[in-house]
Amino acid sequence: MNKESRKCQNCGTEFWIEPEDFKFYEKIKVPPPTWCPECRMIRRMAFRNERALYRKRCDAPGHNEEMISIYSQEKNLKAYDYKFWWSDAWGPFSFGREYDFSTPFFEQFKNLRNIFPFPTVSNARAENSEYCNVNDKSKDCYLISASYENERVMYSNRVAFSKDSSDLYVAFKDELCYEDVACKDSYKLFYSRDSLGCLDSAFLYNCHNCQNCFSSTNLRGKHFYIFNRPYTKEEYREKIKEFDLGSYSKVQEVRQSFQKILDHSINRFATLIKTTKVIGDNVSQSKNCYYAFDIEGGVEDSKFVNWGGYNMKDSYDVMGSGDGSELLYDTFDAVKDSRILFSSVVYDSHDVQYSYNCHGSNNLFACIGLRNKSYCILNKQYTKEEYEELVPKIIEHMNQMPYTDKKGRIYRYGEFFPPELSPFSYNETIAQEYFPLTKEEAIDKGYSWKDPEARNYHITLKTEDIPDHIKDVKDDILNQIIQCAHAPLGGETAKCNEQCTQAFRIIPQELDFLRKMNLPIPRLCPNCRHYQRIKQRNPLKLWHRRCQCAGAKSGNGIYQNTADHMHHKKDEHCPNEFETTYAPERPEIVYCEQCYLREVV
Repeated sequence: MNKESRKCQNCGTEFWIEPEDFKFYEKIKVPPPTWCPECRMIRRMAFRNERALYRKRCDAPGHNEEMISIYSQEKNLKAYDYKFWWSDAWGPFSFGREYDFSTPFFEQFKNLRNIFPFPTVSNARAENSEYCNVNDKSKDCYLISASYENERVMYSNRVAFSKDSSDLYVAFKDELCYEDVACKDSYKLFYSRDSLGCLDSAFLYNCHNCQNCFSSTNLRGKHFYIFNRPYTKEEYREKIKEFDLGSYSKVQEVRQSFQKILDHSINRFATLIKTTKVIGDNVSQSKNCYYAFDIEGGVEDSKFVNWGGYNMKDSYDVMGSGDGSELLYDTFDAVKDSRILFSSVVYDSHDVQYSYNCHGSNNLFACIGLRNKSYCILNKQYTKEEYEELVPKIIEHMNQMPYTDKKGRIYRYGEFFPPELSPFSYNETIAQEYFPLTKEEAIDKGYSWKDPEARNYHITLKTEDIPDHIKDVKDDILNQIIQCAHAPLGGETAKCNEQCTQAFRIIPQELDFLRKMNLPIPRLCPNCRHYQRIKQRNPLKLWHRRCQCAGAKSGNGIYQNTADHMHHKKDEHCPNEFETTYAPERPEIVYCEQCYLREVV
């Protein structure tokens, strides 16, 4: 079958369905999508709340205690304390119902969703880590999300196997680290990005295996570098005293100087490590993947996938999934599964469609919260024969009586859930983090929006009055309600669209960490800090571009090459083209793999 052009029924743009795509859809027996890849990604994201937490009363019978929940009170959704939810004290089958062929499928699922209790948070095997969500095996952690097996980590997202750190985004095996983005295997690394195996360093970009380096880029195996210049050990020790990172004003000065170095540095078009036929960014040990982002280890034959991996195979439109899974489609948070379609939070299961938070099960259609069950539809038990006879009839019904949302978009079998069925508002979800919208834009696109809850804070410490240096901070700061620098004062309007909490507090373990690391008190609330870290990463998009190496220097004349390149002639422009997350209008200097390695390795 030849490739075909389709018009996205959501945004109206043209997208292509390739021959291998048709083969995949035929294999899993679904029709081709009617939404483009980016709109499909945003639609899934609009169902995932990782970081918005509220206080809510438990709805379990005999319980009325206040809990931390990802569901706000105004949603009128039932929620059980997650420990009670996982117990045998209640039965998910009690909410089951017959399929109604006179009502659109998605309307029926919504009706089940509206009465079914959800776990307040997803926080498995947590020890003294109550204020966490989408976490497993956290110990003494605070406000971390989408993370696994961490100890004493605070204010972080997408972190694994890390200790005694704070304010990290996408981190792996880090310790005593602060304000890092996409860094791994590092110790005492601060304010850095895309660096690996670095020690006792700060303000690094794309540096590997470096020690005692400061405000530098593209270093490999270096020691005692400042602003990309080498020093002796003694010179470094003396020079580094000028940059007292315990002072907030000094940190801002260094940040500005570091940005100038970044502006004059080259950037690798993509980070693809030990990959074959992979197009995307931050992918390792994978092959035959397209539009793949932040993928680790052994992913094969997959498209439009991000966050996850670990031997995932033959999957499309997947987010935060893997660990041996295969044949996943338009799904997120699926682990150790096979043939999971249009679903989320499904573990150790097989052949599950249009379901949520099901575990150790197989042959489910439109179910919620089932564990170790088989042949169920809308949480009602069937025999194998009854199930196999009914599911094709439901699919036919979905096509003959499709669901139409408020924007006139049509949902037949083969579409993920309509955004208006999400239990969260757009700005409560990760969709707002990666594809930010204003309230007006979100509503125009058919999403709901949650206005900030009334916060009757009495701010006791204005941003401008925070001591500049950590050594001058007294213990009584733990009692202060601190103004976020983005928060409006008086008649001012809000300064950001980043879920700003307007005020925040410093907790004891945070103050202890900042003092030990000689780091200043932050000026932004945790939400605003999180958004600043996300802004440091490239978007989950690709653009076709040409290498900017022009022989002896970059095409814009800013970077001077240090070595001869494969295209030889001094003034010859490199002919290599590629797909990259750097948009053409961005100022960064982007080199192909060959030219980059000639300069860096």
